[in-house]
Amino acid sequence: MIWEQVEIHLKPRARGFHLITSEVCSSVPKLEEVEVGMLHLLLQHTSASLSLNENADPTVRQDFESFFNRTVPEDAPYFIHTYEGPDDMPAHLKSSLLGTSLMLPIGQGRLRLGTWQGIYLGEHRDAGGPRRIVATLQGR
Repeated sequence: MIWEQVEIHLKPRARGFHLITSEVCSSVPKLEEVEVGMLHLLLQHTSASLSLNENADPTVRQDFESFFNRTVPEDAPYFIHTYEGPDDMPAHLKSSLLGTSLMLPIGQGRLRLGTWQGIYLGEHRDAGGPRRIVATLQGR
């Protein structure tokens, strides 16, 4: 039985949605040893998110950003939490809507994602800075 936990350090990224699948997989080298198992990812931030979605067409990621910016606008007159900037409260809401964790199946040493699925980091701040993910691997 394999149990491993690693902290993945992601470089700062621009606001928007970014594919990080290969970065996650390369940061968990024991993944290749797992015949069957699970990989849990927890993003340790409240103004960014993790999501599983389209991995081929970058316009999907642009549409995600457009949709969430329209759904949760900056400078909404009803926001009280504004002292960290106009992008902060919307970032918290987007993070809550999308979530900060993923549980992914592993089979034969690789993530068992669908053909067109990839792991997104949703960066919801204008200058979010570096991000950390705790990756917990379990399997045999």
